[in-house]
Amino acid sequence: MAAMLHSKYGYEPPEWVQADARLDKWYKDKRRAKQHGAFSLGKNKEVQHEPRRVRNSASNQSKLF
Repeated sequence: MAAMLHSKYGYEPPEWVQADARLDKWYKDKRRAKQHGAFSLGKNKEVQHEPRRVRNSASNQSKLF
């Protein structure tokens, strides 16, 4: 019988501990991506605004004249 390792789910064989670690990592990455909107289709369709430095340089030019 294989040596039992203590994990956060109790005592398990080493293969199960490795499988649990892979599943935990996969779920954590999936959850992080969902929180940051990686799966949001509407997010990419937002209106793009003019960059701040372009707006500031245009307003500064009007003051010069």
